[in-house]
Amino acid sequence: MKNKVLTISLIILVCITLVGVVALILVTQMTKGDSDKEPTIDEIIESSVDVEEITTNLAGNQFIRISLKIQTDNKKAAAELAKRDFQVKNMVIQELSEMTSKDLEGKVGKQAFEDAIKSQLDPLMQEGQIEKVYIVSYIIQ
Repeated sequence: MKNKVLTISLIILVCITLVGVVALILVTQMTKGDSDKEPTIDEIIESSVDVEEITTNLAGNQFIRISLKIQTDNKKAAAELAKRDFQVKNMVIQELSEMTSKDLEGKVGKQAFEDAIKSQLDPLMQEGQIEKVYIVSYIIQ
C-alpha cells in the first residue's frame, strides 16, 4: 500500500512538471514572434531624434557640416535623447575633432563614425538604448 501511494505521487509530480515545461515552451514560442518583428517605418520615425546640422573642424585644416538621425528603441528613449541634445552635439564634435577627411571616406569610414557615436551615447541613456545612428547629410570642405 505504501509503495502504491509513493508511485502514484511520483507519477502525479512528473505529470505536473511535464505540463509546466510544455506551457513554458508554448509561452516562449508565442512571445518570441512578437519581439523578433521588425518595427514599421512609422515606429522608427516616432522613436528617432534629428540632430540639427553641426559645423566643426576636423583634425586637419578642413571643416565638416553634418546632420544625423538617431534611432532609439522606444518613444521614451527618444524623448530622453531629445533632452540630451547638448550632450549628443558635444560627443559628435569631440569625435569629429579626432578624425580626418580620410577617416570618413567610403562606407567603412562612415559606419565607423556611426558606431563610435552609438557606443558613446548608449551608456548615457536611462530610458532605453540607441538602435542606430544615421548620417543624413554631410559636406567636407
